[in-house]
Amino acid sequence: MCAAMIDPKSEVSAVPARKLTRLARLGGLAGGLVSGMVAEGARQFSQGNRPTMSDLVLTPGNARRLAQQLAHLRGAAMKVGQLLSMDAGEMLPPEFAELLARLRADAQSMPMSQLVAVLENSWGKGWERNFERFSFSPLAAASIGQVHRGVTKDGRRLALKVQYPGIRDSIESDVDNVAMLLRIARVIPENVKLETLYEEAKLQLHREADYLEEAAHLKRFHALLEDAADYRLPAVDDDLTRGDILAMEFLDGEPVESLTSADPDVRDRVARLLLELFFRELLEFRMIQSDPNFANFLYDPNTQRLSLLDFGATRCFSTNLVAAYKDLLRASVHADRRAMTESARRVGYFAYEINADQLETVLDIFLAATEPARHTGHYDFGAGNLALRIRDRAATLGFARGHWHTPPIDALFLHRKLAGLYLLASRLRAQVDVRSILEECLVD
Repeated sequence: MCAAMIDPKSEVSAVPARKLTRLARLGGLAGGLVSGMVAEGARQFSQGNRPTMSDLVLTPGNARRLAQQLAHLRGAAMKVGQLLSMDAGEMLPPEFAELLARLRADAQSMPMSQLVAVLENSWGKGWERNFERFSFSPLAAASIGQVHRGVTKDGRRLALKVQYPGIRDSIESDVDNVAMLLRIARVIPENVKLETLYEEAKLQLHREADYLEEAAHLKRFHALLEDAADYRLPAVDDDLTRGDILAMEFLDGEPVESLTSADPDVRDRVARLLLELFFRELLEFRMIQSDPNFANFLYDPNTQRLSLLDFGATRCFSTNLVAAYKDLLRASVHADRRAMTESARRVGYFAYEINADQLETVLDIFLAATEPARHTGHYDFGAGNLALRIRDRAATLGFARGHWHTPPIDALFLHRKLAGLYLLASRLRAQVDVRSILEECLVD
C-alpha cells in the first residue's frame, strides 16, 4: 500500500463502497471529460485553430478531473492511476503523467463514522475496550486503506492499517471501468496494449487487500532478515489482525525522504541499506517488496537502523527468472551486449523478431540502469542525471510499433522498485559502492 502522510488540513471524504455508486462516479467523470472536450473545441475553433481529438481530450482541466476523481474513489481506480504513472509514465502526455503521479501522494481519509463501521465489522461492538488509547485521526492514507495509532490495555504500541469499505468487492469492476474510460478518453496511445497490466492490477490489488496475506509476508521477511541487524520490521499482532485490519508493532523513526539535510554518512548509509536489501530480495530471497514508496521506510537515528513497514506489494519470483536476471546483471556489468541479449530473451523482455534498433535501445537501457554497478568505488547518485537518461531511453519505446511488446509484469514491478530506489538515492545525494554490493550478491 503506497501510504502518504496525512496533513491535518487534508480532505476527509467517504469512500464510495457500492459498485453502482463507484460506476456512477466514473460515469460522471466520463461526462465531465466530454464536457471539457466540447468547451476546449469551442475555444480552439474561436481562435481559428483546427484541433485534433487528442488536443481536445488532453487538456489540463480534463487531467485534473481524472486525477481528482480517481483519488476520491481510491481502491482499484486509484491504483490503476498509480501503476500507469509509474510503469507507463513515459507513454502519457505530460499533463496526465504529472497529475497521475500525484496519486501516489494524495491523501484523503474516510470520515470517523465510516471508520467506526469498519472497526465494528472486524472487531465487533465494544472493540474500544481493548485499547487504552486509539487515535481516530489517521497517520497516513493510501489507495487501499489508512493507518491509525493505538495503545492496548496491556501497553502494546500499535500501528493499525484499516482497509476502506467495499474495496475488495470493487476491484474487478473498478479496473475494467477505468481501463475503458482511459481508452475512450484516448489518454493511452492506441498502439500501447495494457491489458496485461490491467489484469495484473486486479491480481495485485486482491493480494494487497488481503491483510492476512500481508501479515504472512511480514513474518517471512522477519525470518529472512533475522540476522540482519541493520533492519527492523514490526511484529504482527495476531490478536487484532483481521482480513481488513493489519495490527503491527508501532516503530519510531524519521521518513527517509526527510533526510535530505542529514549528514552525508547518514544519507549514504540509508541508500546503501536499501540497495543491499533490493539485491538480496531479488537474488537471494526471490521475493521482493515491490512498492518503492518512500513512506514505506523509516530511519531511526538512535539505533541507525532502517525500518521496513509495508509488505502488501510483495512478489515472489521463480528460480528460472532469478537465474536469468543474475546472468543479465553479470553481462550488463561487463557491458557484454551479446550475453545481455540472450539473458534478456530468457527474462522475456522481447521476442526473437524484435527489430535491431529496438533491441539496441533495450540494451542501452540495461546499461544505463547498471551504470552504478560498473563504476569502481562509490557512485555519486546526486551528481548525474541517471534517472532522466533511463526515462528518456524508455520513452523511445513508449510509442514504438513493430515487434516490441510490454515486458513481463514481474519485470515491470522490478523496474518500479529499482527506479524508486535510484530516485531516492538521487534526492539524498548519496554515494554508494554499488559494485561491491552486487558482486557479493552474485556469488553462487
